[in-house]
Amino acid sequence: MGIVLALVFGIALSTVQAVLGPVIATNKINETKEKVPELLLGRDAGQDTEDRQLQITILPMTVAKSGIQKSYNVFEAKYADGTLAGWVTKVDGQGYADRIELLLGLNPSAEEITGLYILDQKETPGLGNKIVEERWRDQFTLKKTQGSLRVVKGGAKEKDEIDSVSGATISSNSVVDIINKTVADLKQPLAVAARKQKD
Repeated sequence: MGIVLALVFGIALSTVQAVLGPVIATNKINETKEKVPELLLGRDAGQDTEDRQLQITILPMTVAKSGIQKSYNVFEAKYADGTLAGWVTKVDGQGYADRIELLLGLNPSAEEITGLYILDQKETPGLGNKIVEERWRDQFTLKKTQGSLRVVKGGAKEKDEIDSVSGATISSNSVVDIINKTVADLKQPLAVAARKQKD
C-alpha cells in the first residue's frame, strides 16, 4: 500500500512540476525584465516611466573554462538611441538551505556592479533570508569587478569587502560566490560585446 501511495504521489508531483514549470520560468523572465531598469539605473530611476523604456534583449551566452561549458541568459539593455545601458544576468548557486537565484546588474564595460536582486531563495527565515533586504544588497552597488569580493564579519572596511548577514555567513558567502563566479565568466565577453557596439 505504501509503495502504491508513494508512486501515486510521485506521479502527481511530477505532473504538477511539468505543468507549472514553464509558467514559473515565464514569470521569472517577466520579473527579470521588470527589474532591469532598477538594477542598471538605480531604484529611483527605475521608477521613472522614461527609464523603463529600455530596449531589452535576451542574449544566451556560453562560456567555456577548464573544459566546462556554462550557459547564461544575459539581458542586454539599451536606451532608445541605441546606447548600451548595461547588462543584467540571471544566475543561481547553492545556498545554505537550497538554490539561490539572483539578478546581477553590470555597467556596459562590466567593470562595476550596478545592482543586485534576489529572485528566489529558501534560506533560514530570520537569518539567511535577510539577503533579500535592500540594506544588505545595496552593499554590492558600485563595487568594482577587477577582483573577487569577500565576506567579512563586523562591517566592511575595504573596497572588496561585503558585510555578512548576522548569523548567516553561509548564505552571505553563497551570494558572493555566485557573483564572483559570474563576473569571472562574463566580464571579458561582455566587455568585448560592448566594445563591438561602439565600433
